Amino acid sequence: MTTEGKTERSLEVLRELRSRAVLGGGQKRIDQQHERGKLTARERLGLLLDDGSFQEFGALATHEFSTFGLDKQRFPGDGVVTGFGKINGRRVAVFSQDFTVMGGSFSHVQSQKICRIQDMALEAGIPVIGLGDSGGARIQEGVRSLAAYGEVFVRNVLASGVVPQISLILGPCAGGAVYSPALTDFIIMAGQGYMFLTGPEVIKAVTGEQVTVEELGGAEVHTGKSGVAHLDADTEEDGIALVKALLAYLPQNNNEEPPQLISEDPVGRMDETLNGLIPDGDNTPYDIRDAINAIFDVESFLEIQPNYAANAVIGFARMDGYSVGIVANQPCYMSGALNIDASDKIARFIRLCDAFNVPIVTFIDCPGFLPGTGQEYGGVIRHGAKIIYAYCEATVPKVSLVTRKAMGGAYVAMSSRQMRTDVTFAWPTGQIAVMGAEGAVNILFRDEIKKAADPKAREQELLAEYRERFFNPYRAADVGQIDEVIEPRETRPRLARALEILRTKVQQNPSKKHGLSPV
Repeated sequence: MTTEGKTERSLEVLRELRSRAVLGGGQKRIDQQHERGKLTARERLGLLLDDGSFQEFGALATHEFSTFGLDKQRFPGDGVVTGFGKINGRRVAVFSQDFTVMGGSFSHVQSQKICRIQDMALEAGIPVIGLGDSGGARIQEGVRSLAAYGEVFVRNVLASGVVPQISLILGPCAGGAVYSPALTDFIIMAGQGYMFLTGPEVIKAVTGEQVTVEELGGAEVHTGKSGVAHLDADTEEDGIALVKALLAYLPQNNNEEPPQLISEDPVGRMDETLNGLIPDGDNTPYDIRDAINAIFDVESFLEIQPNYAANAVIGFARMDGYSVGIVANQPCYMSGALNIDASDKIARFIRLCDAFNVPIVTFIDCPGFLPGTGQEYGGVIRHGAKIIYAYCEATVPKVSLVTRKAMGGAYVAMSSRQMRTDVTFAWPTGQIAVMGAEGAVNILFRDEIKKAADPKAREQELLAEYRERFFNPYRAADVGQIDEVIEPRETRPRLARALEILRTKVQQNPSKKHGLSPV
């Protein structure tokens, strides 16, 4: 055979292998995937990445096992597509599990491929996005497949806080497979994605309880009850769109700033509706999201975990095109009181913003921590301390605004001046006090009320005096706890100026291996 013939034969072999890799588990399996209403691994990457930007790595890798019939189940790529590409012109590392190859089961080769792009992404300082669709560890490989998870986990941890990591769950994610997504910064569940440690069959065998896959680990469970997932979408296409939207608020790595977008919303814009947002009644609810949407760039607010711990609102928005992290109490749910779940939700988001150089704006309307034995026994003290730890540790620009109630420990915890907050504002409706009027009056004037000729009338007089004295922000402004009391309508330009000044803020914490957050 001539040299030219050998070259042509070599090219034919390569092209055949590439064709097989593109087909994954074969056309029949691809058709089955489509019949289930699911896209293939490569179709998903085609939607996620800019056209023509994908550079694949490890397309021809296969396992070397022959036990349990594995010698007859060798497919180029071994059930995961890995490589690099661009999203809106920004470099990313990606992997997409291929359910058409042995149910996407996680193997030693899969681990090698994923670990390789994790290592390269960490060195290059670019985000890692994983698309999950796998039946779990490959049973035929035994402990090798379990050990392979550990290799991925350690890289998740090493990359944490260095480069953004986003997991998009589009199919089953069971057993040990759930922990890699759980170690990433965001989990989005879409289409037919579900997550659980122990399957319905095992649960039934051990406890006798009968549950469906959806009841056990569907998107509704993890976005609303467990708090494991951060966002969800009905379709795979919408889930992929959420990944792109989320990534736009984050930098490439912890040494960069988030990208600025061109905003056509004037920073000097004032919104007169804000002056009438706070109801006259102290306990009348309102939706803090109305304030957020009115203050920040139009249609820029992306709420994170909207269905979990609804008494707290977190998310990203933009001010003059710059990315901002928002933390807020939600008065229309549980009066905005802090509890265990809200504390965890807030604390984690603060630390994420701090890790990726996103300034934090905090809106405070909180009557305090939720009372009750359930909260106390569940460790609300420890969980509440997470908020304090996160705010104190954060070195990014921090601005706070008291819209109404800021009571007791909640005032201190929610980005008070003492928590190294840079600028503190309050609306005239702000109420900053150790506790609510009724509780304070009954403690301070209990004997006087009892001895009064008309106890109820005297109590009302004392309540009015207490509210007049403490249920406003001016006392706090007098002693320097509040920098400025502002009209609600002027909040946008005041926040914009504060954030502009703080854009070059530099603050460092003491050198140490790491602190001990109250986990």
